[in-house]
Amino acid sequence: MDRVPIRVLVVDDSVVIRKVLSSTFAEDPELEVVGTASDGRIALAKIPVLNPDLVTLDVEMPVMDGLETLAALRKLYPKLPVIMFSTLTERGAGATLDALSLGASDYVTKPSNSGSFDVAVAIIHRELIPKIKALCGRAKRLTLPPPVPPMKRRIPSNRRVEIVAIGTSTGGPNALTELLPRIPEDFPVPIVVVQHMPPVFTRLLAERLASRSAIPVKEGSAGATLLPGHAWIAPGNFHMKVIRAGVEWRLSLNQAAPENSCRPAVDVLFRSVAAAYGPNVLGVVMTGMGSDGVLGSRDIRDAGGEVIIQDEDSSVVWGMPGLVHASGLDDAVYPLEQLAAEITRRVQHRRAPGFGFGLKSYAPLEPPVK
Repeated sequence: MDRVPIRVLVVDDSVVIRKVLSSTFAEDPELEVVGTASDGRIALAKIPVLNPDLVTLDVEMPVMDGLETLAALRKLYPKLPVIMFSTLTERGAGATLDALSLGASDYVTKPSNSGSFDVAVAIIHRELIPKIKALCGRAKRLTLPPPVPPMKRRIPSNRRVEIVAIGTSTGGPNALTELLPRIPEDFPVPIVVVQHMPPVFTRLLAERLASRSAIPVKEGSAGATLLPGHAWIAPGNFHMKVIRAGVEWRLSLNQAAPENSCRPAVDVLFRSVAAAYGPNVLGVVMTGMGSDGVLGSRDIRDAGGEVIIQDEDSSVVWGMPGLVHASGLDDAVYPLEQLAAEITRRVQHRRAPGFGFGLKSYAPLEPPVK
């Protein structure tokens, strides 16, 4: 039986963009454009009539812009998925981060006016359509990347954690805004993060996280020395690795081929921390679409480290953490609201006086979800 198409409302002040989106979506039998709107006021009037499953929303529009529209839409339709379609500029990136904080489900960077029609269509096929399907529960079922047979569950090693490595994608900016501000000022180890985002976006995200957090948060830079109680976000379009340099650990950036269609890639970062820190790694895989982080989680586990993941209910898309879980590579699953406390506990608990003497097992503060 054929599935009912996903009903999409396209909101953009550009006639060209509306036509490109409508014609491209029409080629996919799983999508149906039920209407278009040139500004937010028109869009809000059409939603109760058209009953869309998802809205694509421009940022800069006359009469009622994307942020105003989103704020009003969220009051009326708190669960309706919204994907921002913004320009790859500093202004566009800032507005997109504002939109995510207001409740946008995800974003896609809009091709510039100078881009060709073919480039625009390629971006829609590669980035926008998969996100629409994922947010509406139609994501293509991913198989475990070979060779990743399910791994048997194990008893945690109780080794000291010397670095925390976090990987996230769709829903990640808001999840990181929930997590990093809850990390205490005296956190004793460095934190390294891959959030799938393009250039400019990652710098602004780091700045926003820094303004809300007790610990310093910066965009990663080549050669930066890792310090306790500091966090680094991988810069857009660069893989970020951790390397040993004498008695120090430093960041290394490169533009090698994308992995899992991503640069930065979680697998690259996780692989590097496993090589640099061995069993003293805590990996954290949070909300995100796709399979990035599965192979890297195996590297961490093979080195003797541990991996915890965000649960399905609190994830915008349970792709990345879900596949880690399906592979048996996670040591525990926690809702977003508990992740910061659990990360902090695992790091600090193992530094407590007398730890390791007479302790029979590792007992979580909150029972993990399995």
